[in-house]
Order: sequence, then C-alpha cells, then structure tokens
Amino acid sequence: MKKRVLNFVLVAGITFGSVACKDDKANRVQPGEAQEAAVASGEAVTYEIDTTASTIEWRGTKPTGEHRGTIDIQQGSLSATSEKITSGRVTIDMESLKVTDEGMDDKDRTSLENHLKGTVEGKETDFFNVRKYPTATFEITGVTEENGQKMLQGNLTLKDSTKNIQFPVSTDIDDNELTLESDTFTIDRTDWGVNYGSKSVFDNLGDNFISDDMELTLKVTAKRAQ
Repeated sequence: MKKRVLNFVLVAGITFGSVACKDDKANRVQPGEAQEAAVASGEAVTYEIDTTASTIEWRGTKPTGEHRGTIDIQQGSLSATSEKITSGRVTIDMESLKVTDEGMDDKDRTSLENHLKGTVEGKETDFFNVRKYPTATFEITGVTEENGQKMLQGNLTLKDSTKNIQFPVSTDIDDNELTLESDTFTIDRTDWGVNYGSKSVFDNLGDNFISDDMELTLKVTAKRAQ
C-alpha cells in the first residue's frame, strides 16, 4: 500500500511539475485581430525614438540549448501626455538581427544570423526572409492598466501577418525625454508564419525541433521632437 501511495505521489509530482514548466512563460501573448491605431490627443507631445539607445532583445530555445540576440529599431515616434503614451509607431530593422550568445565563434554566429535572416540560398523562407520583409512594424492601439500595471496594446506586423498584442511596460515621461521598457513577454512565432522546426506545424521532428515560443524585451528611449 505504501508503495502504491509513493508511486502516486511521484507521478502526481512529475505531472504537476510538467504543467508548471509548460505554463511558466513570461507574460505569454494571446494575439488577436488587428485593431485601429490610436490617435494622439490634443495635449500630447511627440517624442522621436533615439535608435542608438533603443533595442529589442530576443531569446529562442530548443532541446539542446538556447540562442539570444538583438534587433535594432530603425525609426519611430511616440506621442504622450505627462501621464501616459497615447499613440505611436515603430519600424523594426529585421536586417539588423544579431546573435549575442556568449562563447560562440564568429563563423557559427554569422551562419546562424544568416539562417535567421534568410540570406542563405534555399533557406530564405525558414525564418524572417529579410530580403522580402526587411522591416517589421508595431503600431500602438491603446494603453490600459491592470492591477496597477500598464499594458501596451498594438498591432505587430511581421512578414505577411498583423496581430494585435499586449504586454506590460514601465514608462518614465518628462518634458524632454520618454523611456519605455517592457517586461519580458512571449509570442508564438508560428502566429506570424515563422514555422521552421516547429512541432506544432511539422511531424516526426523528434528532438530536432525549435520552440514556438520567442521571448522579447523592448527598451526604448525617445527625445522630445523639436
């Protein structure tokens, strides 16, 4: 009897642990249909994004490890009152995608970057296909507050797909500068047609798959427009 109880406890523990790990993703995004872009209010001030001080950090995983990197913001502006952001549009430079893994040699780093960008002949459509889609965009559709946390909503256009997403952010706004930093949030890349190595799209991959989840962190500094 004791053995049966022990086995039950072990199975229950493993099952619970598996569920917890599966759901333990930072601020998982639930994408929806594209929404109408927000319009700046009359008292809002325009801030131009400082592209040298702004970036998007990304992280992807697979059974054998993970990769991290950055993507540059090409241009963009945000409108805000003294209390919150009211509208804005950001253009993301997909050709700037970099891998920042520590300990990776330059040859492997360049090879992975080229594969992700789609600049390798015959593998253009595996990931982001930057020759066809050199930029992505994020256009703000609203800002709300949930349990004291600001939530930024917007239309993310990546490749041929536009989805409305929301994620938590912290902002600091004064007369001359606006800073915005998101919490790390998770999107499912297949929602935007980035399907390479996905177990949810392809069968018989075994352990040779790449997680559908892609973690993103947005860091933006913008200066008041002259």
